[in-house]
Amino acid sequence: MTGRPLSTYRLQIRESFDLGAAASVADYLRDLGVSWAYLSPLLKATPGSDHGYDVVDSSLVDPARGGAAGLDRFVAAVRAAGLGVLVDIVPNHMGVSIPRENPWWWDVLRLGRESVYADAFDIDWEVGGGRVLVPVLGASLEEIIAAGDIVIDPEPADDAPSGVLRYFDHALPLAPGSLDDAGPSAGAATWAEPDTVRAILERQHYELRFWRDEAAHLNYRRFFAVTTLAGLRVERPDVFAASHAEILRWVREGLADGLRIDHPDGLLDPGGYLEQLAAAMREAGDAEPYVLVEKILEHGEALPSWWETAGTTGYDAMAEVARVLVDPAGEAPLDALDARLRTETGLDPSTGWHDLIHDTKRMIADTIQVAEIRRLVRALRRAQGPGAGAASGTGAGAADAATLQDALAELLTCFPVYRSYLPAGAEHLVAAAAEASARRPDLADTIAALVPVLSDPSLEVARRFQQTTGPVMAKGVEDTAFYRYSRLGPLTEVGGDPSEFALPVAGFHAAQIARHAAWPHAMTALSTHDTKRGEDVRARLTVLAEIPARWAEVLERFRAVASTGHGPFDSLLWQAIVGAWPGLDEARGEVFRDRLHAYAEKAAREAAEATGWWDPVEAFEARMHAVVDAATGAAAADIDAFVSEIAAAGWSNGLAQKLLQLAGPGVPDVYQGSELWEMSLVDPDNRRAVDFDARARMLAELDADGDLPAVDAGGAAKLLVTSRTLRLRRERPDLFTRYTPLTVVGSAADHAVAFDRGGALAVATRLPVGLARRGGWGDTLLLRTPAPVVDAFTGRRFAGSELRLADVLSVYPVALLVPEA
Repeated sequence: MTGRPLSTYRLQIRESFDLGAAASVADYLRDLGVSWAYLSPLLKATPGSDHGYDVVDSSLVDPARGGAAGLDRFVAAVRAAGLGVLVDIVPNHMGVSIPRENPWWWDVLRLGRESVYADAFDIDWEVGGGRVLVPVLGASLEEIIAAGDIVIDPEPADDAPSGVLRYFDHALPLAPGSLDDAGPSAGAATWAEPDTVRAILERQHYELRFWRDEAAHLNYRRFFAVTTLAGLRVERPDVFAASHAEILRWVREGLADGLRIDHPDGLLDPGGYLEQLAAAMREAGDAEPYVLVEKILEHGEALPSWWETAGTTGYDAMAEVARVLVDPAGEAPLDALDARLRTETGLDPSTGWHDLIHDTKRMIADTIQVAEIRRLVRALRRAQGPGAGAASGTGAGAADAATLQDALAELLTCFPVYRSYLPAGAEHLVAAAAEASARRPDLADTIAALVPVLSDPSLEVARRFQQTTGPVMAKGVEDTAFYRYSRLGPLTEVGGDPSEFALPVAGFHAAQIARHAAWPHAMTALSTHDTKRGEDVRARLTVLAEIPARWAEVLERFRAVASTGHGPFDSLLWQAIVGAWPGLDEARGEVFRDRLHAYAEKAAREAAEATGWWDPVEAFEARMHAVVDAATGAAAADIDAFVSEIAAAGWSNGLAQKLLQLAGPGVPDVYQGSELWEMSLVDPDNRRAVDFDARARMLAELDADGDLPAVDAGGAAKLLVTSRTLRLRRERPDLFTRYTPLTVVGSAADHAVAFDRGGALAVATRLPVGLARRGGWGDTLLLRTPAPVVDAFTGRRFAGSELRLADVLSVYPVALLVPEA
């Protein structure tokens, strides 16, 4: 199958839902209306990995996920169902948490710089004295040796001819010659005597370190701050060829029709990589490669137009859909509530979003990204050596290492987007320098001297700086600030700018017109494996912007039952509880309570204000878990009552956002299971098993039963909207060829979003609470051409150039009008 998908459906492939299980849902996906199946990473991953982004062997399909035979069966099944295949791949890094599982990493640890894979990983060998720094110890090396916790196993193995070093669950290979003239006595099964261990460790190509050293003492590039994901140098032709051979086999043999690229911003040259990949795919027989990139765009930022890609994976579209459903009138009262909560917690209520993320990004730069920044300092010193061109003679050379580290950290903190792609994007560095100098006048001279160096793409330091801005942004904003800025949870979502509270309908239309014109085949999304909240949790919480005073009152009552003592975190946690609340009986169950406990722990530790991952604060976390216990116990009746107040409006928002995404420009993706209400929280909660059999039965009943489902907790109405829209896109693509805003007039016109996709007219309700307050649609009309149309959801016929929305939206808060056959 070639060409472009009309829609996709994301499947999380893992041991408990392998390729064989995925093959069994092919007919269901066809019946749902899906165009292509979209698979999570398939290459062999760390044993037990549920996500697959920690590839350990790029030469084969993961046997735990079904292996090559499983992929063949899956593709045969989806081809029989008429579906294409999109596969997620991970070029930036490999998993190294279990070294023996990764043949490349194991070989590097065994042979060091003599390994044929030594240049495959981005290792700064000079810093380690020719060794890889491996921070896995529970204490200092001397303490561990003295305790006898490191054991030398001299028994040879095929992949470790000289034996293995063991430290609890960790196993590392011994270098050739490690045991020559070593050991307490011949024939000993294992050796743990301190002097012997020290002598043997001196002969290794790695240096064992205390795990806390990973933040500041690491000499290989990693994915963000995940030390067990080692960066690959895929810019090297030999590394690209070796790491993509199996992937290109899928393309060559018709097993994959398109690829989704994970985290391209981690690569040395993302544009160059995409060019190389497209050329390789063409050589493999794909004349028109379909490639998507997981690229997070900041508000107002454009995707590089020169990249060989069909577009992003849709976080930008998610933000647009979310904000057009938010009531702008709620901003001031929710800000006031947030300020009150901050004041009582001892936090500065005047700190805005921009200052908040400055502080959280700087915290990241000063803690878990220190090793990366110190590597920039070393690269800078090399750039300022003889013959370094633009770097020679700059004032930065006069600064000491601590000042350079400080200045680089401040520049990284102030960088306004994920990264630049020099020579493009130099203006972002200029902007960062201006802000950094204003915030830190003491560093202004050093910063000014750094700018020309960091603007020169011929220099290693400039290239590495581009690879470092992303981790500081991601960890500082998405993984920290999003858990601190809690005025309205739906705004703190991947790809969103929480300072942009709402988007007017005209702004939404402008964004969709631009999307259709520039990136018509880019993906759009509402939920992914990385979203902080499921789409319908966000839809329900969006209602709070329409009832801010009521929410403030309810939150106060909830906090009187149980509180962490931290006002903004209380707001975040109670929003999560309300947003994901599934109904009283289930909510009191152990499974839901455990989900909330896991969410609370992750959210609080990511926020890193009252507790943290490295040093958890037991007293705070006890209060935090007491909130969850109270929510599913003493406060359950109050929560159930409040959720009952807002549930219908939340369902209206859920159907509205689903239609806006599915009928809008781009290639809509349905994340697994989200054709019903998607009430999950952050990962791993959003990667739970999906009951496809139940969904298939519901869809069959919808197709067989002439009765229209109610908009209720069962989710059948959402399944109706999803299936009918996807089927229409697949069967009548001619109705989705343009984007034209439709005119709505009347007293409630502000409560509608309507557009014409080239024959298919989508109409969605926004701000449903306000609509109910004004008494409904009243005289509001949708203006259109007079040809008869049929609502794809209800089968009802409408004619005339002025359609009363009170009629069109009398059954559901959404409608999809198509020309009468």
